[in-house]
Amino acid sequence: MKGVQFQQLRDAGDPAELAAAHSEAGADEVVLLDISATHEARATLCDTVRRTARELFIPFTVGGGIRSLQEAMAVFDAGADKISVNSAALANPSLITQIAGRYGSQAVIVAIDAKRIKLNLNTDGGARFEAYVSGGRRPTGRDAVAWAREAEDRGAGEVLLTSMDRDGTGAGFDCDLTLAVSQAVRIPVIASGGGGDTQSFVDVFHRGGADAALAASIFHFGLRHLADLKRELQSVGIPMRWPC
Repeated sequence: MKGVQFQQLRDAGDPAELAAAHSEAGADEVVLLDISATHEARATLCDTVRRTARELFIPFTVGGGIRSLQEAMAVFDAGADKISVNSAALANPSLITQIAGRYGSQAVIVAIDAKRIKLNLNTDGGARFEAYVSGGRRPTGRDAVAWAREAEDRGAGEVLLTSMDRDGTGAGFDCDLTLAVSQAVRIPVIASGGGGDTQSFVDVFHRGGADAALAASIFHFGLRHLADLKRELQSVGIPMRWPC
């Protein structure tokens, strides 16, 4: 499923088929997020994970509904290379440490869904961002940048940072949000939400300080060809995994 600002969801296709297509097109990694698992209080759909993993020979991250070490183990057993935790990690930050202790920090991604707080500046005069949980349905009152810093301290190996304001819009990544988190942590930051034209990706790498960029709609619905985008980014000096 894919929506706009976490709403107006529409069917994008079969996860396993899409994953195989994106891998063949040159994706460096595939991220599968079970976006309704937490809201529906259920575990990740491991059958879907298993079907998708069989199609891939690139790193595969799975998130959504992972609430315990045991559930993380089930997702790894189904074929995930990394797991992404969000709502459960905010409710119980020690979960990050537990999973990292068993599988290593490189296998634990903390996903942060963040929304810009209107007319509210931090102590440096910049914009502030609040972390949301339950598929973007519930605000937490937690500062997204501070939470990213704590997640790293707890053992996270990467941050998957989604701008809820830009999600599905194609209007460009939120470089202010991405830069704030990138400067606050030492681990890789994956920017998500707003990917559109080539310039939006250039901006998030150059101005946002992102280590990677995730996009969905433009690839799911054929708005951009992944290999063409990677060649364009390579041509302006942004290193790309090659060939593509």
